[in-house]
Amino acid sequence: MAGFLSAHGYDPGPTQRPLSAGAISGIAAAIPAVAVLWLFGSLEVESRIVSLPLWATLGLGFAAMAIAGAAYGRLFGRAANHKRGGWLFGMAFGFALWAAGAVLVLPIASGGQTPAGPAAVGVALSLLVWGCATGLLIPFIHPYLHVGLESVPTKAELGPNAAASTQKRQVPQHKPK
Repeated sequence: MAGFLSAHGYDPGPTQRPLSAGAISGIAAAIPAVAVLWLFGSLEVESRIVSLPLWATLGLGFAAMAIAGAAYGRLFGRAANHKRGGWLFGMAFGFALWAAGAVLVLPIASGGQTPAGPAAVGVALSLLVWGCATGLLIPFIHPYLHVGLESVPTKAELGPNAAASTQKRQVPQHKPK
C-alpha cells in the first residue's frame, strides 16, 4: 500500500466526496450482507438479542452500514478508490467491524448475549461480504460524486474574485484635467 500512496497521495482532493461515496456504497453493500444473514439465520438471532422487531433491526443495520461505509471512505482516503485492491481493504475493514461490533460491543450492550453456532458464522461472513462489496463499489460510485472545479459555486466574497472586486472598489477614479 505504501507504493500506491506515494504515487497517488492519501488525502482526497477538494472535489472528492469520500464520506458520501462510502455511505452510499455501504448501504448498497448491505444488501448482499443481509442475504448472508438471512441464509444463516443470523438476522432472527440478532433481532432477538437486541429485542427489536426484524424490520427495526434491518433499519438500524442499514443505518450502521451507511455510517461504517462513510468511516471506511474517510479512513482509507484515496486507497478506497483502488479498483484492484479495494475489495481487500474492504474485507479487512469488515473483519475489524466484526471484531469490534459483534465480538466486543454486542455482548456489552446486550448483557452478554451473542450469536452462536451457524448464526455467529453468518454474522462474520456477512461483514466480510459487506466489506468486500463496499470495497468493490466505491471506485464505481465515487466518480459520480466528484465535483468539477468549474462547477463549484463561487461566492463573491471568497477567492480571487473577492480580491479583484475589493481592489476595484479601493482604486480612486482619476478624472482627466
